[in-house]
Amino acid sequence: MLRYESVSELVAAARDRGVRISDVVLEDQAAVMEKTPLELFEKMEIDLQVMRSAIADGEREGQRSMSGLTGGEGFRMNRYVAEKDGGLCGPFLGRAMAHALAVAGCNASMGRIVAAPTAGSCGILPGCLISLLEEGRIQEREAVMAMFTAGGFGMVIAGRASIAGAQGGCQAECGSAAAMAAAALVELMGGTPDQCADACAIAIASQMGLVCDPVAGLVEIPCIKRNVSGLMIAFSSADLALAGVEARIPADECLDAMREVGDALPASLKETAGGGLAATPTGRRLQEQVFGGEK
Repeated sequence: MLRYESVSELVAAARDRGVRISDVVLEDQAAVMEKTPLELFEKMEIDLQVMRSAIADGEREGQRSMSGLTGGEGFRMNRYVAEKDGGLCGPFLGRAMAHALAVAGCNASMGRIVAAPTAGSCGILPGCLISLLEEGRIQEREAVMAMFTAGGFGMVIAGRASIAGAQGGCQAECGSAAAMAAAALVELMGGTPDQCADACAIAIASQMGLVCDPVAGLVEIPCIKRNVSGLMIAFSSADLALAGVEARIPADECLDAMREVGDALPASLKETAGGGLAATPTGRRLQEQVFGGEK
C-alpha cells in the first residue's frame, strides 16, 4: 500500500516496476477501496464526463453566477478565440482557457463540477484534459488514467502541505491543481515519473505565496480567472519538464516550503475576504452590492 507521504514515493514505486504513476495509483486505490481496478476506472470515467458537462454549462451564452458578479467568461473567451484566429496564445490554449473559465463559472452558478482538488480550482485539470481530447492528441482512456496520476499527486499535496485556501492560501488550491495537472500532462505526453515530479515542483514554485482573497467571500473574483493562470502554469511546467528542464528543488521540498509559506500567511489572506483584492475599495463595494451592509 502506498502512504502518499511524498512524491518521491510515487516516483520510486512507478520507476521500480517500470510502469506509469497512474498504474500504481489505480492498483493501490482499488485495493484500498476493495474494488477492482475496472470498477474504479469506470467511476473515474464518470468524473471525466462531469467535467465535460461543466464545460458545456459554463460556455453557454447568458451563464451567470448566483451573485450576479460574474458570468459568461467562458462564452466570451470562445468567441474571442473564434474571431481573432486564436488570439495571442493560439486556438488550442485559447480554448483551454475558455474551458477553465467555463468550469469555474459553472461552479459559481451552483452547477455540478469535479473538485480537482477543490471547487475554487475546479477548472484547471478539466481545461487541460478536455482540450487535449478535443484536439485528438490523447484518447479517452489515457485521459481517465491521467486523472489517477493527478489524484496521486493531490493526495501527497493534501497530506504534506494543504489543498485548502483557508489553511494555505490560493497556492494550496490553484497551485495544487496546477501541480496535479502538470504531472498528469507529462505522463500523457510520454514523460517519465521523474519528469512528472519535476513538473509538479515547477508548478508549485511558480505559485508559491499566492493568497486567497475572494471578493465578498465568494469563489468568483479573482478565483475564476486564477483558474486560467493555473492552467497556463500547468502547461508550461509540463513542457519545461518534458524538455529536460529540472526543477532543482525536489517536489517534496517545494511542498514543505509551500506549507511553511501558508502557515506564515496572515488570516486576512486565507479565504476570509479580509485582505488582498477583497479589501480594495471596489472589492468592498461589490460585497455591499451582494450582501448589503452585512459583513
